[in-house]
Amino acid sequence: MRALIVDDSRFIRQYMRQLLEGMGLGCEEAVDGNEALDKLRGAKQIDFMLLDVNMPGMSGLECVKTVRETGLQPSMKVMMVTTEADNSYIRQALEYGVDEFLMKPFTPESLREKLAMIGLAT
Repeated sequence: MRALIVDDSRFIRQYMRQLLEGMGLGCEEAVDGNEALDKLRGAKQIDFMLLDVNMPGMSGLECVKTVRETGLQPSMKVMMVTTEADNSYIRQALEYGVDEFLMKPFTPESLREKLAMIGLAT
């Protein structure tokens, strides 16, 4: 399985990569929504994307909306990684096609639990 980690924080990307590779998953990285779209267009198969919400350039919400509207990687699961807990924001993200949310800060166990919830337990 392959994951795309999208976050403008290098530290967060490295932390998530370490956790996912420790679970036996391959990883790609992107620093914002625009780079994520470029990676998705060029990738053979990405099984899920861990997507930060607040990033310069293209936000996580804009990115997931574009991914779903264009049919890019249609079977890919999307997990928003965020500190946002506002119900209207969550509702909008779900309407755009987000499969699950992982709240920052998170633990390796909470990441595993969320992956299991969307059928990607390893």
